[in-house]
Amino acid sequence: MTYTLPAPASRPASAPRTAYLITSGDLRESANVAGWPVQEATEAAVTRAFEELGWTVVRPFGVDPATGHGYISSQRMGLEVFKSIPVDAPLVVATANWQYSHHVLAGLRTHQGPILTTANFAPDWPGLVGLLGLNAGLTKMGKPYATIWSVDFTDDWFKKGLAEWTETGAITHDASHVRALPPLPDSPEKELGEALAAELLADKAIIGVFDEGCMGMYNAIFDDELLNRTGVYKERLSQSALYAEMLEVTDAEADAAYDWLIEHGMTFQYGSDAATELTRDQVQWQLKMYIAALRIADDFGLDAVGIQYQQGLKDLVPASDLAEGILNSTERPPVRSRDGSRVLHEGRAFPHFNEADEGVAVDALVTDRVWRAMGLVPDNTLHDVRWGEDYDGQFVWVYEISGSVPASHLGGWDKAEGWRQGHVFFPAGGATINGVSQPGEVVLSRVFIADGILQADIFRGSVIELPDAETQRRKEATNPEWPIAHVVLHGQTRDQFMARHKANHAQLVYAPDAETADKALVAKAAMFAGMGIRVNLVGDVAV
Repeated sequence: MTYTLPAPASRPASAPRTAYLITSGDLRESANVAGWPVQEATEAAVTRAFEELGWTVVRPFGVDPATGHGYISSQRMGLEVFKSIPVDAPLVVATANWQYSHHVLAGLRTHQGPILTTANFAPDWPGLVGLLGLNAGLTKMGKPYATIWSVDFTDDWFKKGLAEWTETGAITHDASHVRALPPLPDSPEKELGEALAAELLADKAIIGVFDEGCMGMYNAIFDDELLNRTGVYKERLSQSALYAEMLEVTDAEADAAYDWLIEHGMTFQYGSDAATELTRDQVQWQLKMYIAALRIADDFGLDAVGIQYQQGLKDLVPASDLAEGILNSTERPPVRSRDGSRVLHEGRAFPHFNEADEGVAVDALVTDRVWRAMGLVPDNTLHDVRWGEDYDGQFVWVYEISGSVPASHLGGWDKAEGWRQGHVFFPAGGATINGVSQPGEVVLSRVFIADGILQADIFRGSVIELPDAETQRRKEATNPEWPIAHVVLHGQTRDQFMARHKANHAQLVYAPDAETADKALVAKAAMFAGMGIRVNLVGDVAV
């Protein structure tokens, strides 16, 4: 017998003082085309910085004349690009936009040379958001990498870090603000957290995931073997089932939910061109999604639900954000079971984990149980860590998520406005829950995978009030249709946060005052620890 053997795989040889530069893009071509000019400028600035150090930068693929951009825009394309990269070459992943990490995951996993991730720290396109998501994925897979960011790639801090990487393959960041959770002294909060953890481990909980793997977030998929040990199990659901259930919701039921929102003071910024403006029909479909999600949650006995939305469902119906924010609100339109006999989860928020992020799922579930047990308002949400700048002597982050905050964070439904989602990312439109998060004390956290286990970083912050003009400037610099929170983190700088945080998302929940926030943080940390999650305290935390 004669067999046809494949030719051995070959790669080009690496050259001294030469780095290869790649970039991962979005799966939505409209976003790639719109973001390409910013990406080009970012790559040019990074290349100049390397050249000043006497290095050459090679871009192993060019701009596709058919699409007009030079992003790696699919997993298959990523596999092909890596064939032209020396396996041991220094490799730079530069991003100035949101990126789907799985496009480059396979190549990065087997790459043997030093890896640097970098992004522009800018408001207009979410490069730093994409960077945090990519870094979290590399952390999950246990792949060593260095990371750095800059506003314009000319500052001394960036140049010093880049020089360190060219010499050593690593960049040292300050991690003095992070410490392991110490043994907690006895307190009512510790007792509560441990009791809630014991209950969860014994009775278990189910999170409903409407299609995993949203937006290339490899880091946001938690393997069952890790998740189940905490008492949390998945019900894997299809977004097609959600759409089918939406078709069964009557107009009268959606109208009733709409009337409730209007009666409670929410307003909508309507137009007539559905392609670029918000219409009443778009909102109607969003309210049908809200009702459908609760009914499916009731069918499966779910404790939380996550809608992926971004792929597939976005081509059928308006955005899920309005439905998500309503679900996360204690005060919300009532939804009855199909037979009309019961109000589903009456008087309670129903935790929704935006973008089917399972780190958010665990966090939202824990937060909801701790805050309710303490008699606090449990409404919580993730935010994108979007951007930030100094203001009046302190660094103030712009936290935004695409429209799906609980209304209580804004001060009530009468402070909420529905704006149309941007047509570049959301072709079928749909309303946000837009507004400015009220000032107050908050507890923040992130559950993530590192070193092969579930971990939770937990920290404190304050949402502050900025002058109207500054708020508007920040909204216009990012996404004015999205809700914004002006966040000041306690005891960690911009660069400490960026180097440490293992996600593009941070979970945020309010407490009535600083003392209560500190106590609730202890209870939450104790519950995490009782579930077998390694807890890390970040910044100034009163424990």
